[in-house]
Amino acid sequence: MSRARLVACGLAALAMCAPAFAQGKGKGPSGPNDSKKNPPPSRSDLPAAASGVTQSSSGVTPFAWIDDATLIEPGNVSLAVSVARWQGANSSEVDAPIVDAAVGVTPRVHFTATVPHVVGGSDALGAAGGAGTSYLGAKIALLDPAKHQVKVSAMPTIEILGRGVVEALGTSESRVHFGLPLSAEVDHGPARLYVGSGYFSRGIWFVGGGCGVRVNGTAFVSAVWNRSWRTADALTVPIADRARNELTGSVSYALTPAIAVFGSVGRTIATLDENGAGTTVAAGVALSVSPRR
Repeated sequence: MSRARLVACGLAALAMCAPAFAQGKGKGPSGPNDSKKNPPPSRSDLPAAASGVTQSSSGVTPFAWIDDATLIEPGNVSLAVSVARWQGANSSEVDAPIVDAAVGVTPRVHFTATVPHVVGGSDALGAAGGAGTSYLGAKIALLDPAKHQVKVSAMPTIEILGRGVVEALGTSESRVHFGLPLSAEVDHGPARLYVGSGYFSRGIWFVGGGCGVRVNGTAFVSAVWNRSWRTADALTVPIADRARNELTGSVSYALTPAIAVFGSVGRTIATLDENGAGTTVAAGVALSVSPRR
């Protein structure tokens, strides 16, 4: 129980201290009478970390383009449904539901899908209602996990931009893009450490890393840091001003071997308001179905 309480206190501290992190790089807090709203995640091409989750035998972790290299077993199906709220300086957004699914195909391949629904409002500059940016991919183990201690995987991904992102980028922007995230993972007892990087064809690079610890037989704690940046902006714009940095902590708890609940808190660090600086809180339930042997 002491470890679980320590984890809960850590996440609570992260949530309470989060607003202090973003002030160093932004242009200052916006007043309630400001006419210009900062773009919410549904209108930004640098999305928030908690736009989905990933689930493996190691536990549930937030989706941030930085994933571990563990695959689910062939025939297994995982399904997660969650709700996320993002709060910026003078705008907010709710995604509900966010549906994440994965299906094990072979010992070295599983398919994944993430489809969020954005709750829209009456404000034309606010959250863009409807289907948000979605991802369809296949996670492929590049090394046989039965023969190597280090896991390495690639996840060729099709990205389908939400309406708000397309409107922000311009009507000539294609909604469909291709990405290639790469991940490497090392496990040691109940702990794991992983790093990842990759590129999306619309000019987005990303890099980051995470760690996770199974506290006991039912609780799993993880933390992820990720950085994404644009390469399509003018060369005169410093790269630090076209990037998003985010730190996310999460906890999952297995109610049964097939059902887990989870929650996460994410906060941008040294990120401009125009690039989506803010806090994201998410919670949901994950189901895992295994074929009968």
